[in-house]
Amino acid sequence: MQTEADYYALFEAYQRGELAAGARASLETRLSTEPRLQQLYTEYQELMGTLAAYGERRRTRRTIAGLHEAMLAAEAAPAAEASSPLTHSVNPILRISRTERVLREFWSGHRATVGVAASVAVLAVFSTLLGMEAYRTAHAPQNGVRELRREVAQIVRSQKALIRKVNTQVLGTTEAVAPVRDSKYSGTGFALTADGYLVTSAHVIKGADSLLVESRDHRRYRAERVYADTKHDLAILRIKDPSFKPFAKLPYTFKAGQADLGERVYTLGYPREDVVYGEGALSARSGYDGDTAFYQVSIPLNPGNSGGPLLDGQGNLIGVVSSRQDDVLGAAFAAKSSFLVRLVDSLKNKQAAQPYHLPRTNQLAGTGRSQQVKRLQDFVFVVKVYE
Repeated sequence: MQTEADYYALFEAYQRGELAAGARASLETRLSTEPRLQQLYTEYQELMGTLAAYGERRRTRRTIAGLHEAMLAAEAAPAAEASSPLTHSVNPILRISRTERVLREFWSGHRATVGVAASVAVLAVFSTLLGMEAYRTAHAPQNGVRELRREVAQIVRSQKALIRKVNTQVLGTTEAVAPVRDSKYSGTGFALTADGYLVTSAHVIKGADSLLVESRDHRRYRAERVYADTKHDLAILRIKDPSFKPFAKLPYTFKAGQADLGERVYTLGYPREDVVYGEGALSARSGYDGDTAFYQVSIPLNPGNSGGPLLDGQGNLIGVVSSRQDDVLGAAFAAKSSFLVRLVDSLKNKQAAQPYHLPRTNQLAGTGRSQQVKRLQDFVFVVKVYE
């Protein structure tokens, strides 16, 4: 297994042009398809840039120190000559070149400024290094596990650009008439019942003051949090929007028992604007650090996949995607559906007036994977979080 040092050596050879054509093409392909390798390459570039800047500052400091020593030596020379017996008269000023005299005058007038500049350069270097380390620490996954809630980039979206264009060309003003509010985070959710209850991960909706869910055909509905189980990273939402029309029937069922090790499994999610399919195998019947409430699956997942459904080959829902382990390629975790079923049962007992009509018939069994996905994607949503 390659270490980070191995990858850095590979990146260095790549940037120096020392890789063979085949190895170079293979690395470029991996960089375009493997998010973890992309992240390592970005960190390598940042580190090399910082070290280069640090080296340049050190060379500048050495140059300044050399000038300082030369000036001090030039100042001390006349005093040494004055203490020694002279055999002939010499004007000391004639022994200092015009360049040295200018440098001495500059140093006398700007000694404090140069000293401060050198100090600032040193502080800047160490502040940069400390800042990079703090950033990496803050963004590093706790205990090697990264939650897959996607942080939405705060960019000017096309809707805003269109609004500004209309305001400028039609209304003659730059003030927005219909400001668009960007979501802070997003994840995935899917239907729990046919009448508007959804499932997602608890960490997806953490800190939310309002929620929107968006279907594959870009219809948006207001939603509210019903319950969150942070221990098992599960949350139940309810669509609370008069424009929502209940589903006729959900095509999948929730598996109450354990799935088998080695089963082929797949998921749908929204790590980007379009729904993304991921496929792999159930690689362990426990999650990170032996947590029996989760499965480990060998599916490459990205931020935004949190809350997505995990299904077996027969279309039974066996889990809810939660997180991934960054130091193991393709290792992701999903909360077991058995814990979701228990959560729903407990809510039925606590909230007698709360109806949860879970599907009882699996309509996906016996159909091909592409047909399963085609039917399933209408029940998978983007969950958008606003703070």
